[in-house]
Amino acid sequence: MLVAEKILVRQLGTAEYQPTLEAMREFTARRGADTPDELWLLEHPPVYTLGLAADAAHGPKSASAIPVVQVERGGEITYHGPGQVVLYTLVDLARRGIKVKQFVALLEDSLIELLGSRAQRKPGAPGIYVAGAKVAALGIRVTRGCAYHGLALNVDMDLAPFAAIDPCGYPGLQVTQTRDLGIAEGREILGARLAGILARRLEGA
Repeated sequence: MLVAEKILVRQLGTAEYQPTLEAMREFTARRGADTPDELWLLEHPPVYTLGLAADAAHGPKSASAIPVVQVERGGEITYHGPGQVVLYTLVDLARRGIKVKQFVALLEDSLIELLGSRAQRKPGAPGIYVAGAKVAALGIRVTRGCAYHGLALNVDMDLAPFAAIDPCGYPGLQVTQTRDLGIAEGREILGARLAGILARRLEGA
């Protein structure tokens, strides 16, 4: 466990999705006014997750061994799997005086800083894109002023499961990953760097 600017950064390795989701919910429900914010870095075994208002029609187009989990975050359907940086952001936004849209912008700005000038936003479609292909997805939940869930950055993974869905609810949306963008660093290095960038930006917000 690393401590970054009063924010705890936990490196959890590979973790099953459902127990991690329950742990986020429990942390958020039990946290108090003085509970430090935490960033959780991990990767999940293969899983599709659907956001609160997700349309099931965007889900897998055929039978799949990959489980599908409905969750309470914003956003549509996405895929998590080995070789992806998942960064869960357990942040007391109210205590830091950060509005939800400002927090989403902080997440996107952190990704852009990590990936460089090729990385861009897409109006009306949260996440980060390079040449029109999505490299990072995000979706958060805010309860009692506290955020959880977070973002996922494709690093070095099998992208095929994305082809079975409409990623983030957009039929035909192309996805990419940092390996294919010529970024040599692996998941551990990029994840730690991203967490450090976000922690610094949160402290400066």
